[in-house]
Amino acid sequence: MEKKVRVYELAKLLHMSSKELLAELEDLGVEAKNHMSTVESSIVDTLIEIYTSVEEEEVVVKTKNPSKAKNKLHEEKIEEKEINLKAPEEKHGEIPIKKDVEIEENITLREFCEEIGISTSKVIKDLFMEGKALTINTLLDRKAVEEIARKYSIHVNFVTPKRKEIADPLRKEFDKFYIEHKEMLKPRPPVVTIMGHVDHGKTTLLDKIRKTRVAEKEAGGITQSIGAYKVTIDGKSITFIDTPGHEAFTEMRARGAQATDIVVLVVAADDGVMPQTVEAYDHAKTAGVPVVVAVNKIDKPNANVELTKQELINKLNIVPDDWGGDTPIVPISAKTGLGIDDLLEMIILVAELREIKCRAEGKARGVIIESKLDRFRGPVATVVIKDGVLKMGDFFVAGKTYGKVKSLLDENGKRVKIANPSDPVVVLGFNEVPDFNSMLYVVSGQKEARAYAEMYAQSSKTKIKHVRLENIFELAKTEGRKILNLIVKADTFGAVGALKTAIQKIEPEEIKIEIIHAGIGNINVNDVLLASAAQGVILGFRVGIEPKTKAKAEQLGVQIKTYDVIFGLLDDIKSALSGMMEPEIVEEVIGHARVLQVFDISKTGKIAGFQLYDGYVNKTSKARVFRNGKQIFDGEIETLKHFKNDVETLEAPQEGGLKVEGFEEFMPKDEIEFYVLKEVKKSPTYRTAD
Repeated sequence: MEKKVRVYELAKLLHMSSKELLAELEDLGVEAKNHMSTVESSIVDTLIEIYTSVEEEEVVVKTKNPSKAKNKLHEEKIEEKEINLKAPEEKHGEIPIKKDVEIEENITLREFCEEIGISTSKVIKDLFMEGKALTINTLLDRKAVEEIARKYSIHVNFVTPKRKEIADPLRKEFDKFYIEHKEMLKPRPPVVTIMGHVDHGKTTLLDKIRKTRVAEKEAGGITQSIGAYKVTIDGKSITFIDTPGHEAFTEMRARGAQATDIVVLVVAADDGVMPQTVEAYDHAKTAGVPVVVAVNKIDKPNANVELTKQELINKLNIVPDDWGGDTPIVPISAKTGLGIDDLLEMIILVAELREIKCRAEGKARGVIIESKLDRFRGPVATVVIKDGVLKMGDFFVAGKTYGKVKSLLDENGKRVKIANPSDPVVVLGFNEVPDFNSMLYVVSGQKEARAYAEMYAQSSKTKIKHVRLENIFELAKTEGRKILNLIVKADTFGAVGALKTAIQKIEPEEIKIEIIHAGIGNINVNDVLLASAAQGVILGFRVGIEPKTKAKAEQLGVQIKTYDVIFGLLDDIKSALSGMMEPEIVEEVIGHARVLQVFDISKTGKIAGFQLYDGYVNKTSKARVFRNGKQIFDGEIETLKHFKNDVETLEAPQEGGLKVEGFEEFMPKDEIEFYVLKEVKKSPTYRTAD
């Protein structure tokens, strides 16, 4: 049930009187009798969006002339905002509106408004009056852009974005070293992430490995943020990255998976494979990370290891190594410690087989797995070193941020002077909070660090083209994608199985359909995060969408489509597959002409005077010349004239002059055939049923 807000509460939130808000609601066509009337949450969100965007725009205008008296100026700004809330259009009336713009498809409303020169508050309000509730982060498709543009008499030209890679010379330097100096690479301790369903014993396992009571120190026994810890077994080191539970489970787990070398998937022997077990495995599989399964809680009376292995096969397609597969399965008890040494030995063995190596000396490179603004220390980040040695005083860059190492802290909070490969350390000295999952590189000095950060900030403005079923052809053409990644959610396990089977049956020979995750229940934020990481599309069958999921999907540019009929879902997939096919190039004959006379013009050459007797000719079309029924030339048109004027097109029965590139041997009565090359969509070749 939608939560409703009373008028006086919303007025207080918007810094206006109830009377003023009632007048606004009346203008918007929303019925509200008095200050105790309730307003639906969708309308509340729209009003907040309108006034928030107005305030942001006013702040931009007012901060052009900053004053030292910050507190006083802040108070004046607030007062001015409240006055100006009633007429945002007048404030921005002086901004010129562009009547002709070039934009890419699938942009946010904020980006579109910036392009056309109209304030977001005005557009949101105008659309709301038409019954359309949009926010500044709403992703607009081609149709939506055209409708809004038409409303303001703006002509839009859609352009296909050119694929650009973010400039990263520092990464290229390491890539080059790995290729050209393989003999100098040294083994690096593995970085391991523990994943699994809630309450299956992830934190208890890590706690037992570290021999400290992590779970008891955290609220509710669930880890609250990512931490990285280093342990040693038989003289060999392993770095563990812990992942949190609760609402941020999937998001934080995804961060860990991208920084890790090996995933330990914890499955309780008394509970089996659960929905979050499936999600965890799908994240690891998508990241291309090897998995070691730890079957936990074998000390319980109702534990059934063999049944758990069977579930791993049925639900995850994981075949245990002792059943002829390639995935190690280690029975353990995190509570008693039984089997943990075997698990650690298996991790070391998998790491040796993977040959995890690094550049052990020189400038450091690391992965930021978490970052925050500390109340006392300022911007800090947890970094796992991948290459080289990080030292006190090193200058570094991490995406759009940079700095100098002022302090290094290990996992116990102790100061250290250096950090070697696979060491987890907290780094102090950033100029601002860095993005998690960005790479940290050590550079020669502050000037180089600042220059690189500025270059990265400029390069990163290139917008990522997200996958949508409607734009799959664009991605196939510009990025060469021949894989369609899908996340499928349905209301029952039977429906999930039926959908997977039906989708597999329509997979063509030319394109691969990858179902990266399939599950039951409503579409949630976890699904959106996985779709964003894998550049996939979410398809729901007879399921709903959980709160906040749509907003997250709009923010990340992920498409969610829901269906009540399975044939509608399959038809949309087929349409998308057709769009991914390479088009065929075919010829289309557009006209015929006969040469009447040949003119030899100085400085120009021979021009054939002709008459079209059917169709038409364009200057961009091609021409075939026939004599006595035999083709004697095929080439490009260089010049097309009508009398003395250069023209682009002629239609039958007009006469004209023609000069063809590389051919001047025209004779009267020669026949000319004009044609163009066209791209025709090719249909996929579907496999026939056995």
